[in-house]
Amino acid sequence: MSTTPRIAAFLLLLASAGALAGPKDEVKAAFDKFLAASSYHVTMTHSGAQAMTTEADFVAPDRFRMKMPMGTQYIIGDTMYMDVQGRSMKVPMGKGTMTQWRDPANLAKYEATMTVKALGSEAVGGKPARKYETTNTQPQPGTSTMWVGSDGYPLQIQVSSNVQGKAVTTTIRYSRFNDPTIKVDPPT
Repeated sequence: MSTTPRIAAFLLLLASAGALAGPKDEVKAAFDKFLAASSYHVTMTHSGAQAMTTEADFVAPDRFRMKMPMGTQYIIGDTMYMDVQGRSMKVPMGKGTMTQWRDPANLAKYEATMTVKALGSEAVGGKPARKYETTNTQPQPGTSTMWVGSDGYPLQIQVSSNVQGKAVTTTIRYSRFNDPTIKVDPPT
């Protein structure tokens, strides 16, 4: 076999190996990429009786800024700075309160019981995406829908639940991954 057919066969094998990745592997890869991001922006919309929109920015390893209707919160490590109606307060938080949501070991607990179903393709905000349904039985049961962009990052997650007997849908839309212009500093 000459070199050219061997290279072609090798490339075909590589391409087919990627195509054989299952939906669970694809969702896990998106979460792994998400966890490795140095920064991102989030818009969370909660529908239902208590409709609300929250915007947040994250800068690795442990900086968050959350803009909510009641005011803005800054979290640097285990300290929260609240800016409410023009007043700033510094509040200590329990160790790992926020970083638990980005802890690979914590997320692995969900992965152990997660099942994933591919739902085809669907654009999110004009961007092409692959759509998945994820279901967990432990540690917290639930079903969500996730859209993964062509760059491998999650574009959107949607969770429907019941809160005090009322249907609530939370839509989390991600953008600006690894944007060096995102800065999170405590208020002065």
